[in-house]
Amino acid sequence: MNAQKGISLRVIQICLVLITAIVSGIMLFFTYRLTATFLRLAAATEEHIRLEKAAHELMDASDYLTERVQRFTISGDVRFLNEYIEEAFEENRREEAVEKMNIDERTSAAMRQLREAMSHSVDLMDREYYAMRLVVEAMGYTDYPEILNDYPLKDADNALAPEDKMRLATTIVLDDAYYEKKDMIRNDMRESLDEIDKLTHSIENEELAALYRERNILFAAVLIQVLSILLMVLLTSVLGVRPVLKAVDRIKADSPIPEVGANEFRYLARAYNKMYATYKKSVERLNFKASHDELTGAYNRAGYDVLVSGIDLNITYMMLLDVDNFKSINDTYGHEVGDKVLIKLVQEMKNAFRDDDYICRLGGDEFVVLMVHSGRMEKRLIEAKIEQINRELENPENGLPPVSISVGVVHGSEAKDVTSLFEKSDAAMYESKRQGKHTYTFYTGKQEE
Repeated sequence: MNAQKGISLRVIQICLVLITAIVSGIMLFFTYRLTATFLRLAAATEEHIRLEKAAHELMDASDYLTERVQRFTISGDVRFLNEYIEEAFEENRREEAVEKMNIDERTSAAMRQLREAMSHSVDLMDREYYAMRLVVEAMGYTDYPEILNDYPLKDADNALAPEDKMRLATTIVLDDAYYEKKDMIRNDMRESLDEIDKLTHSIENEELAALYRERNILFAAVLIQVLSILLMVLLTSVLGVRPVLKAVDRIKADSPIPEVGANEFRYLARAYNKMYATYKKSVERLNFKASHDELTGAYNRAGYDVLVSGIDLNITYMMLLDVDNFKSINDTYGHEVGDKVLIKLVQEMKNAFRDDDYICRLGGDEFVVLMVHSGRMEKRLIEAKIEQINRELENPENGLPPVSISVGVVHGSEAKDVTSLFEKSDAAMYESKRQGKHTYTFYTGKQEE
């Protein structure tokens, strides 16, 4: 081609370099702007996470105090009293959580609800201190925290026998009034978290709007640069760009990507496909519907199998239970009422046991509770929880018939494996049935004789 009739490759190259330099400058500027906006958005998200964590820390501290005082009133073990006092006066997690959330006027609405929760928590502690004073007097302890001196016993309570004082102390921290106060704390915490969500969403919306504006400008600059270097793109499209575009489409369609193109891309495709296969297996394993009972929301048999495969027997209690005379309930009231009874049972179990414990429905009215992170000293606490569940089932609402459960309990240290643990739990539950139902039996070894 005659030089007079066209532009030389050198000129094209110079033009491409100049255009690329100009567009690159624009891209760098708006990339900086985009990065700054993204960092602000990330900071808002981190702040949201931090505030939520602080709110949950307050609830965790309150629940920890509840668990300590309940264990103390049931067992009389002074270790639980000391752990309660240490949390209340040394750890101070609740007060630290409030300080973390007290940032500026933006969090004032959330702080109001948080202070309400703290106020209810303090009221709850008055009940707990009085219950602990009852236990101290019942057990005859002379060395106890001075704070309990601020809670002298009423004359009528002071005149009670030691066992009656222990019983009254347990009632104070397990009755409806106590849990109503706990519910008030949880409601205040939920409202506080709602306020945090509103604040964070407002900030995020502002930053996202700026992010979209700058992204559009950056996209326009990228488009200009792509058009200016089309020749170079054509040279690499077959082995690079085209396989990448196909891979993007497959990723959007949630499927493996084809292993085509350059060797380097094939290596990346194989690595992605391997991770994709692992991810799909994990999703299938963790799928809620696959591991939970549709009626009650408890773990189903599949979920139970996954859970028991990973538990530590030495720190786990297994409780096997079923509803007494459940067939007659179905026959008398119908299966719809029977289903409601099962739903009620699971709800009461969730109320009685910790969030860390696992409730599983194996089929029909047969359930298993795995009480994890529990030593062998939990017997009286478990008894109290089972009795609480039976009390609630005996006094149902919404027209449900009164029912009861029979329970077999065994600690994992009594068994060599999960199969043996289940068999021993079953033997203990059979003993409960033999004793007339509506009771519980701790495995001793005699049940198998």
